[in-house]
Amino acid sequence: MEAAPLAFGMALSCGIVGLPNVGKSTIFNALTRSTAALATSYPFASADPTVGDVAVPDPRLDILAEIVEAKRIVHATMRFVDIAGLGRGASTGAGLGNAFLSHIREVDAIAMVVRCFRDPDVPSVEGTADPSRDIEIVSIEMALADLATLAKRVERLEREARGDAAAKQRLASAQRLSAALEAGTPARSFAADSPEAQMARESFLLTAKPLVYVANIDEADIAEAGPLARVVFDVAAREGSKAIAFCGKVEAELGELSVDEARSFASELGIERGALDQLILASYDALDLMTFLTAGPKEARAWTIQRGTKAPQAAGKIHSDLERGFIRAEIVSYDDYARLRSMEALRTAGLVRSEGRDYIMREGDVVNFRFNV
Repeated sequence: MEAAPLAFGMALSCGIVGLPNVGKSTIFNALTRSTAALATSYPFASADPTVGDVAVPDPRLDILAEIVEAKRIVHATMRFVDIAGLGRGASTGAGLGNAFLSHIREVDAIAMVVRCFRDPDVPSVEGTADPSRDIEIVSIEMALADLATLAKRVERLEREARGDAAAKQRLASAQRLSAALEAGTPARSFAADSPEAQMARESFLLTAKPLVYVANIDEADIAEAGPLARVVFDVAAREGSKAIAFCGKVEAELGELSVDEARSFASELGIERGALDQLILASYDALDLMTFLTAGPKEARAWTIQRGTKAPQAAGKIHSDLERGFIRAEIVSYDDYARLRSMEALRTAGLVRSEGRDYIMREGDVVNFRFNV
């Protein structure tokens, strides 16, 4: 059969941030296989964010589409947003700080690009390549912006807390959150179900967003991370954050080649996993996301959900009617489906499971939801 045409689902968003001249726009172009972002050596060249949607690579969909003879393939989608660079004083509006801070509030996750390359033609705004210092500058500016947001929240809660026990508890949470930020602890450090994390989400705090560090390395460091990249990984390890490393310049060059040429060139350079795959995997991990699959004659499709999601809520990702009228979920694992290649064979082997409302979805579940509305 002919290959099924591609389509795209609703996108998660990842904001690419960092100081000027760290390679953000070059990396954005590599990720989106475009030249939409302005790549330049001048600080603050891109005031407005550039947006690009890309399909989340998932070879399982091609196999499923072949098995069920689907008319089209619908990938999950990641939206990358190239956000204006910032420098010291961004939280008070210096440079393009206000634009940076407003745009970052709108994304689901943050990819902080850190300069780990040396290039005299691309000057560092701070004079030298120093990953630890650069991370600190960006982190401090985001924390200062969050403190300003919380100061207004605390002021309002102090008025509401007079005689209101619930408001007093919320005030205490906001104060604990402020104290943590002042001590250099980002809001994302609090447990997801804590009052402080709830306050951070309600306040749209920048430091509450999941963070992935991206070490932008020299081509010579592709085979083995150099000392600058190791600094980034050490910082991430101390924080409990994710970190990846790749050469933005090389990835951008790969993005200009055909798929076969890019694969061959990447193999020669020793690149086992490209920038897009690395960043999407790290972002999914940071956001605690997973994928389930549906397959039929109409389409083979990937759906993104939070880990721990139960079957009815997963059905609701497809349509609210499926959640409201949920009866059961017929589920097989992708590995079993790819091996036996038919529902008849799967049923004969006893590999089709009927799961109810309390079933917690697993990565790679291929699902048919039964419902009645």
